[in-house]
Amino acid sequence: MINISELKFDKDGLIPAIVVDSITKKVLTLAYMNEESLKISMEKGLTCFWSRSRKELWLKGETSGNYQHIVSITADCDNDALVVVVDKDGPACHKGTDSCFENALWESDERSEFSLESLMKLIEGRKSDKKEGSYTTYLFEKGIDKILKKVGEECTEVIIAAKDNDKKETIYEVADLAYHVMVMMIEMGISLEDIHKELASRHVIDKKIKQEKMTK
Repeated sequence: MINISELKFDKDGLIPAIVVDSITKKVLTLAYMNEESLKISMEKGLTCFWSRSRKELWLKGETSGNYQHIVSITADCDNDALVVVVDKDGPACHKGTDSCFENALWESDERSEFSLESLMKLIEGRKSDKKEGSYTTYLFEKGIDKILKKVGEECTEVIIAAKDNDKKETIYEVADLAYHVMVMMIEMGISLEDIHKELASRHVIDKKIKQEKMTK
């Protein structure tokens, strides 16, 4: 790891900090830190910035309650910019939106951005705003028993493909299983964040076990 003394602050003593959501990997905001606010951020484990307009320090969430708990801080190759990965308690933008970057400017007609979060939103939309002829809507209309039956069938298909050592077919069936599990999650009110937190808690436990083994 590098030291703060190795960072390159600009002529005003500031360094840009790109804040990223640890779960969605979405860029939340671009803010600035000086040496003092960076030290406070590292000491508290919460993002603290320097307001260029107010000329003062501000701890994100101090008035709104939308704190940003820092997972990691990484400098770029020139040590003159930071990426701050966080777990957030609420909207990142002062306007109440999840991210400050919400105003689309341009989008490719040939390439589309995919994420599990966007797929979850699409599936959720098929439940809240039913679409005639949609297979996903059909599953929600049939209810949890039908959804669970499909999850079970897809589990079996994954096992068969993997047992045959057919990588291409296994990938296809895993994708099918993932989709049906996500339908089940939405039906039960389970979010990707819920799963992320559960896996993260297990990672911490596993890390502790490994450390204990190393000390014996």
